[in-house]
Amino acid sequence: MVTEWIMGLVGGAIIGIAVSLMLLWNGRVTGVSSIVYGVLIPVKGDVAWRWYFIVGLLLGGLSLKIVSPGLLAIELQTNDWIGAVAGVLVGFGAMLGGGCTSGHGVCGVSRVSARSIVATVAFMTAGMAIVFILRKIGMFV
Repeated sequence: MVTEWIMGLVGGAIIGIAVSLMLLWNGRVTGVSSIVYGVLIPVKGDVAWRWYFIVGLLLGGLSLKIVSPGLLAIELQTNDWIGAVAGVLVGFGAMLGGGCTSGHGVCGVSRVSARSIVATVAFMTAGMAIVFILRKIGMFV
């Protein structure tokens, strides 16, 4: 459907603009895992903006759910336990990789960070390999 790729294009542009503005105005990289980590393990004088960011993410999602709930309606094609295990592995990977996939993929690659480029290639390769394996053994992702 034409709308799907247009929504992806618009969403990607909005993310790119938001990340650029965060770097320009705040001098910070918009790595969500690092922002959340800074709230969980706070450093004095470096917490308020992190809370504003997290609250903004939550309010943005809530606003979208109120205005257009159909856009957030998804049906997972896998078992709940696979989603839970995947979430834990993503959290572990974010800590191990020094940032989350979005932080490296969107912010790091755009800054031509060698570490982020290597991390993004590793994330993508591992993700494709897991999907391939799960489909071969009959589990859908």
